[in-house]
Amino acid sequence: MPTIPESIQEKLAAPYDLSKEQIEFYRKNQFIKLKAVLDTYTLEFFNEVISKQVDLMNKEQLALEDRNTYGKAFLQLFNLWCENKVVKELIFSKRIAKIATDLMQVEGVRLYHDQALFKEGGGGITPWHADQYYWPLSTDKTITAWIPLQATPLEMGPLEFSSGSHVIVEGRELEIGDESEALIQKRLRVTDFEHVIEPFDVGEISFHSGWIFHRAGENKTKAMRKVMTIIYMDRDMTLKNPDNKNQENDWHTWCPGAAIGKIIDTPLNPVIFEK
Repeated sequence: MPTIPESIQEKLAAPYDLSKEQIEFYRKNQFIKLKAVLDTYTLEFFNEVISKQVDLMNKEQLALEDRNTYGKAFLQLFNLWCENKVVKELIFSKRIAKIATDLMQVEGVRLYHDQALFKEGGGGITPWHADQYYWPLSTDKTITAWIPLQATPLEMGPLEFSSGSHVIVEGRELEIGDESEALIQKRLRVTDFEHVIEPFDVGEISFHSGWIFHRAGENKTKAMRKVMTIIYMDRDMTLKNPDNKNQENDWHTWCPGAAIGKIIDTPLNPVIFEK
């Protein structure tokens, strides 16, 4: 297993200061894209390490054309930090966790879980959805850092947002799939929410809340679109009684041992940053 260079360790720990305007933008729109959170050297290092770990963990055997819409969207691997000490250094980055804390305006954040989302060359869309449909969490103080491991042009399928759509209740009851793509697309078409589709530069990271609607396009290139995500929640987040079978599954998978109504303080949900 490679040793993390000191310069990368320093980068992962160094504060990234947000302006009042950036914090206000996130409060209003519930997403933000931030330039130069990580540098090229750091991204190249973790691209190699995470790619190898994904290869080790990936169990997908079906050909791309034989999968359903969700299966065509990406290869999805979870909690790499538990399997790889080097990947853990990225997931536990104080730099990224402080951004999450500042954007949510909370006193600290703990980990919900991480996931690698690798959209294969020729991979299909990621349908419109809201992440928090899946989460048995008592408040909306959740945020996902979406970290491309390479520059991500439009033809590679970067993340897209419906800016400010967290206020829409209709569609929250839908799991990701063909139905969510069709119904949420129809609902958003008659709203004034801006549909934001932009490429990502190397080192650019987006942050989005649990209830904002988002999607990604097809990967029209032959290269793998490699993304690492970190899902944070308020340090004081409590577990709620699950609303659906997916939240029930998430409870026992990502918060094992947590009790309804209590702070989700388990070995899989450590505090990553506190003020």
